[in-house]
Order: sequence, then structure tokens, then C-alpha cells
Amino acid sequence: MKKTLILCFIHGFKGGESTFGDDYQFAEHLRDLVAAELPKINVKTLVYPKYETRGDLGETVSRFRSWLEEKVIDLEVATGTPSPTIDPSVRTILIGHSMGGIVAAEMVIGIASEQPIYSEDGIQKSAALPSSFNSLLFPYIQGVLAFDTPYLGIAPGVVAHGAEGHYQNAASAISQLSGLGASLWGANKAATAATRAPPPSAGALPPATGGGNKSAGGGWGTWGKIAMVAGAAGAVAAGGAAAWMNRDHIGEGWTWVSSHLEFVGCLARAEELKKRVSYMVRLNEELRVGFANLYTRLGRAASSKNVSMVGTVLGSERTFCNLPRSQSAGVWKEAVNDKATDETVAHMTMFEPKENPDYETLSETAKTLIAEWVSKEWYETSAEPKLLLEQAPSVDS
Repeated sequence: MKKTLILCFIHGFKGGESTFGDDYQFAEHLRDLVAAELPKINVKTLVYPKYETRGDLGETVSRFRSWLEEKVIDLEVATGTPSPTIDPSVRTILIGHSMGGIVAAEMVIGIASEQPIYSEDGIQKSAALPSSFNSLLFPYIQGVLAFDTPYLGIAPGVVAHGAEGHYQNAASAISQLSGLGASLWGANKAATAATRAPPPSAGALPPATGGGNKSAGGGWGTWGKIAMVAGAAGAVAAGGAAAWMNRDHIGEGWTWVSSHLEFVGCLARAEELKKRVSYMVRLNEELRVGFANLYTRLGRAASSKNVSMVGTVLGSERTFCNLPRSQSAGVWKEAVNDKATDETVAHMTMFEPKENPDYETLSETAKTLIAEWVSKEWYETSAEPKLLLEQAPSVDS
């Protein structure tokens, strides 16, 4: 029986199918590299369709798990696998960009912990991790490969470098930060440019006196102050992880804001972030589930400007993600972008060859990790169906 390896791609906050390149460029490129490296098996790509990155994380994980289960069952049935749970012919690498990496980690943790139902923040992160995991995974997840996923939160420098000099008043700060709202967490640049303010909804808050809309002087009045308190101030306080506000959506009211912040709210809970990573490290050690994060770092194009909020306090590394310092956190490899001028641009353009000079290196690193994770025993038992071999014409006929 010929085995199948699925490369399943999951976009991040406000992302979509084109997160991984126009016409799935990166997804197909990585598939070709892996297929050439592992010729004895079929290598297929699945891209999880665009989903609403709002509401609680647990609902998102549950929907994704159900979707992937159906896809894997269809493949196992088509192959005629005698026992998909004990000896599956299909294994999957979950590949997540940004928040997609957290969705991927939560799903495999849920399967291994035999948790069919998720809490609003994903798997319950109790003080003591489970004593053992279920080794009969279905779907069988061979590894979680994340791209710039803030498993330990967003680096404070993302806020500090971009907002330095704008903390004197709320109006300037929210003007600087709000442009990140639609593009952060994996949305592509085209989608960002197309985003426009929706009309006020029935539940929207009424405009405040003296400045609900942008004034000629460039200020945001009371709305800017509210946004600053609810969004930017929280982001700074939590190391850039708590929340982001987009001024284009303020008119829609708190429904939009709260529902989307609910999805990324897990990034503000440091202890849960650490426990999630601990789960993944144990899964790697006990069940050989691969776990790696390829994170962006600015290179030669990074601004050399010295600002008071960075340097000795926040460090000189220009990354989008907080990096592990003392905690065991699996494999973390930097992906340097010598063209990007700020952390968010590097985060958004990982999969664009024209914007990321390190694109080919990134692809090769991902391919190598995947190939290392695939079980050699499982791989070597892959073979063409016997029926086809028996029916093949002989040389003499």
C-alpha cells in the first residue's frame, strides 16, 4: 500500500487561502520539495479554507479538527486501509502561519489528550500535565511546523519600534498602530489594501461629541482615547500580545472588536502560552510528534534608529515573536529577511519570493524538518498497490 503524507496549511488571524502565496505558490513549492525528498510516498497539500478568526479559540479548533478528520477518512477509505487508527496509511504535517500555528498545536494536543471537546481557550491547561498521551492518534499528526507563530507572545519591540514617539497622546498612538489591525496574523497585503470601513451596525456605539470621525487636524478625539485604552495600551502592557485595534472598524462598535480580540486573547495569558509549548515538547519526546517554529528576524534593512523603549530594555533582536530564553520549546529557527524594514512586514511577506530574499532557504529548511519527522519505518513500508503490479503486462506479452 502506498502511503500518503498530507501537508495541511492553516492561515492566521484575518488571513485566507492566499496567505501561503498567490495561487498557493509556497504550498505547492514545499509539496514539490518534500515529494522529491520522499519519493516512495504520495505527498498532498490541503489548505484549510478561510475561516472567521473571531469568537473563542476552542470553537475554531473544533471546526478545523472535524474538517481534517473528514478529509483523512475519505483518503483512508479510498485507499482501503484495513485499520486507519492502528496502522494509518495517511499521516499529516500541520503547517500554520502565525495564529494558525496555535490552532495546529491545540488540535494535536486535543487528540493526544483524548479531548473531543475544547474549552473557549482550547485544551484546559491544568497545573499538572497529563501523565500519558494517547499514541493512537486520529488523524495521525506527524508534526506541527509553525511559521512565525507567537507561541510565547508577541515581541515587545513590535510595538516599541513602531510606536516610539507616539505615546504622548492617544490620537497619535492609535493612528500609528491601527494600520496593523487588518494585516497582522497572516493577512496578505492585497486583502489589507482592500479593507474599508463598514457602515455602522445597529449595535454600534454612537459617535462621541467632538471627534467620532477623523478631524481635519488628524486627531481621533474621544474615539481615539477609547481605542487607545482598550487596544494599544493593553498591547503594550502585555508585551504586544493582548490586543490590536483597527480604526476602520471602530464604527461597527464593540461587537467586532470583542469577537476578534476573543480569538487572539490567548496571547495575553503568559502561563497558558508556556503550558501549550510544554505540551508540544512532551508530545515530541514521547510520541515523536515534530514541533518547530520558523520565526522572522529583520536583517540588513532594519532601521538603525535608537529609541528609548528598545535596546537594553527590550533587546536588539528585531523579531515578531517572543523567543524562548530558558524554557525548553522545541526547534526554533530564524528566517532572516534582509529586505523588510519592520517586524510586521517580515511577518506578512514570509511566503513572497519578491519580498523575502530568504524564501528559498526558508523552503529548504521546512522541507528538511518535514523529512526528518517522517517515520522511517512507516515510509519504508510504502509500496505501490499489489493489484496494480499483478495486472501489469509482462515483458513477453
